[in-house]
Amino acid sequence: MLTLVLDMLLVLLAWVLAFWLRFNLDVPPEFQTLAKASAPLCVLGYGLGLAAAKVYRNVWSYTGLTELRQLTFGIALGALLCTALVLMLRLPAFPRSVVLLHPIIALLLLGAARIGSRTLAERRVSDQAQGRPLVIVGSLADASDALRALKGSPHWQPVAIVSPIASEVGRAMQDIPVLGPVRSLGQICAANGAQTALVASPPGSDERREALLDTAGVTLLTMPRPDEWLKTESTGPRRIELEDLLGRAAVQLDVDGLAGLFSGRTVLVTGAGGSIGSELCRQIARFGVGRLVCVDVSEFAIYQLEQELREAHPQMEGIYYTANVRELDRLRAITSAQPPTVVFHAAAYKHVPLMEQHNEVEAIRTNVLGALNMARVAGECGAKKFVLVSTDKAVNPTSVMGATKRLAELVVQGVAAQHPATRYVSVRFGNVLGSSGSVVPLFTSQIGRGGPVTVTHPQIVRYFMTIPEASQLVLQAGLMGDSGQIFVLDMGEPVKIVELARMLIRLSGKTEQEIPITFVGLRPGEKLFEELLADDETSVPTPHPKLRVAKTAGQPPDIDSVLQWVRQAGPAPAPGELREWLHSLVPEYTANR
Repeated sequence: MLTLVLDMLLVLLAWVLAFWLRFNLDVPPEFQTLAKASAPLCVLGYGLGLAAAKVYRNVWSYTGLTELRQLTFGIALGALLCTALVLMLRLPAFPRSVVLLHPIIALLLLGAARIGSRTLAERRVSDQAQGRPLVIVGSLADASDALRALKGSPHWQPVAIVSPIASEVGRAMQDIPVLGPVRSLGQICAANGAQTALVASPPGSDERREALLDTAGVTLLTMPRPDEWLKTESTGPRRIELEDLLGRAAVQLDVDGLAGLFSGRTVLVTGAGGSIGSELCRQIARFGVGRLVCVDVSEFAIYQLEQELREAHPQMEGIYYTANVRELDRLRAITSAQPPTVVFHAAAYKHVPLMEQHNEVEAIRTNVLGALNMARVAGECGAKKFVLVSTDKAVNPTSVMGATKRLAELVVQGVAAQHPATRYVSVRFGNVLGSSGSVVPLFTSQIGRGGPVTVTHPQIVRYFMTIPEASQLVLQAGLMGDSGQIFVLDMGEPVKIVELARMLIRLSGKTEQEIPITFVGLRPGEKLFEELLADDETSVPTPHPKLRVAKTAGQPPDIDSVLQWVRQAGPAPAPGELREWLHSLVPEYTANR
């Protein structure tokens, strides 16, 4: 009621000022009488207009552009009502220019009152806050979002901005100066007494990496990702993580298409307890799957997944099997009991050095025979789609693991010809941040022990993406793919492993003097760099910007001969013979021993 009374007093003041301006600051007596007579109509019209625009739901001390737009709409509506009332009563010789001047003056007065209230409120908060000095890293566009989120925070006081855009240096935003480029972050923090910087630039940006690698002694923070705002009560800055440095913009999914593919259907995921498999299960559960069948050889992994999904999606029907994809009859029994519409095959051995010596036959049995078994069963049970999770190590492979994954792609294409009712696709991508057995957990463990961090070669590079990004693109490829296609994911720019090690050391709060990096040489089967396409392959774009289809030259092998060789090879085939057999089916495979 108080704000309503104040607004009506300001509306009356505007009414008087409108008459005053209309008559050049000297209102004749007869028009003074007219102004007084029409004032109740003005108050009534504007009161109704502002109330209809719901202006009085807003709090003055939090007025922003949205509230000002709402106020403008209310005043415009009030002006129309006031004009209608004045015209209906046919007041004699009423100056019509007053009804044009009045809403302009009213908007100025009411808007100024609200802006003044917010300014006083922010000044009180600023006077009470004793936050720590904070430097913001990012362009003015990025910094504006961070400043908006930090406004009124009692913990932080932004004191400077460092921008990667040279033309912005020397300018200011909200009285906070842009003092220099990102490479000057350390000096700017020292000059302003700040030990913390908030990186406002988007994930994967160059300035994020530069801020970490070129600045020692400064703690880096970032704002929570949108999904984190929903999962945690803390809405303030958090410590920057590796995913923030190497991650990229969120994957754009065909939500309607995926919902149509999964909603109310049965979906089966093999390797469901692994890094990619478990994330596939989480993503699929989001789309209202009718029944999710999770298969993994590890009892503990499938138990953990069951506990997580039961808590996160209690309404979903989840069925959890401990089973080995190398056992064809077991897979047939599972799909007979739970016929799937879509199958995602993520079960595989993926550790290159481990599969290169002493375990070569295990890579063939799991990666090749397991993929073959699951692909055949998917066709036999009438699944609509089958998606093989492959790897960039299948391109021009130099390892047994890579060669078996390439052979898995080929046998899946061979099975596709036998089951035309099922669409078979494969998806290749590179290293996944934080996946089990990957370099990031190894480096983190080594840093925790005090070092050293062991890197194989100073020039070795790898493609990286986050687990959710990889899983979402696998789902998207499964939705889009035609039978027999191999999809290649846009992995962005490759990252030097030694640079990755330096990032992790800095993120741990240490320096390279405290945690040294040592080079131990390439391991068996490793390459200095991975490729997403073989020498004789090309790719064509798809409607999705991060997915391309590889045009491969390899011919699918005879399925029966593959099965016969695996049976005859027995549990311990000679390593040389095994590699020769792989080379005969994957000619681009070159053993690197």
